[in-house]
Amino acid sequence: MEFEYLLGRNRSLLCLAATMLALALSIGGCHAPKNVSLTISAAASLHDALIQAEAAFNREHPEIVFRNNFDSSGILALEIEQGAPVDVFLSAASKPMDDLSAKGLIAPETRQNLLRNSLVLIAPLDSQLRGFEGLEDKSVRLVALGDPASVPAGQYGKQTLTALHLFDKLNAKLVLAKDVRQVLTYVETGNADAGIVYATDAQASSKVRIVAVAQDSSHDAIVYPAAVVKASRNSEAARRFVEFLSTPAAKAIFTQQGFTIASS
Repeated sequence: MEFEYLLGRNRSLLCLAATMLALALSIGGCHAPKNVSLTISAAASLHDALIQAEAAFNREHPEIVFRNNFDSSGILALEIEQGAPVDVFLSAASKPMDDLSAKGLIAPETRQNLLRNSLVLIAPLDSQLRGFEGLEDKSVRLVALGDPASVPAGQYGKQTLTALHLFDKLNAKLVLAKDVRQVLTYVETGNADAGIVYATDAQASSKVRIVAVAQDSSHDAIVYPAAVVKASRNSEAARRFVEFLSTPAAKAIFTQQGFTIASS
C-alpha cells in the first residue's frame, strides 16, 4: 500500500512538473522577440555607410535581420516597380524615387531627403591627369562612367561633361558601368585611366586619387531620398529604420563616410 501511495504521489509530481514546464515554455515563447527581416534596396554608393548604420540600429533592435540589395538606383526602382519584395528604398537621385511615387509605390509620409554628395574625377595614384580637360589627352584611353540610362552618378557625370563641352569629344573613350562602385573598380584595377564617381567612393579607396571636383552648378543636385515601399510586409519595422537614419547616431556614420546631411 505504501509503495502504491508513493508511486501515485510521484506520478502526480511528475505531471505537475511537466505542466509547469509546458506553461513556462509557452509564456517564454510569447515574450521572446520574433526576428523580422527587412529587405533594403540601396544605391551602390551607400554600401559601406549603410552596413554601419544597420549595425548601429541592431544594437537597439537585435530582432531585425537586414537583407541588402545594392545596385544602381534606376535598376532598383525598376525591380520595385516589377513587384520585388522590398521594404525600404534608398536612392542616389530624386528621379527614381519620384517615378515610384508617381506610381503610388512609395509610402509618401515616410519619404525624406537624407544625404547629399559631391561628384569627382578620379585616376590611378600614378596618373599625371590634372583636370577634366586632360581627359582629351591621348594618354587617356578609357574613361569609366556609370551608365546614364540607370546610374545617377552617370547622369550627373554626363551633365558635367556636357557643361564642359567634353561629352561628345570623349564619347569614343567612355566605358559604361552598371553602378558607381564598378566605375571605382575599373579605375582601381587600371582597366580605365579615369572615372567619375562620388566623393564618398573616392574616399573609400586607397588606390585612386581625386583629380578634380565637379562644380555643383555643372550637374543636378545630388540628393539621396529614403522611403518605405508601400507594399512592405514589415512596414512598422521599416518605418522605424527610416526614422533612425535621420538620428544623430546615423548622421555621425554618414558624415564619417564623407556624406553631407540634407537640409530637407
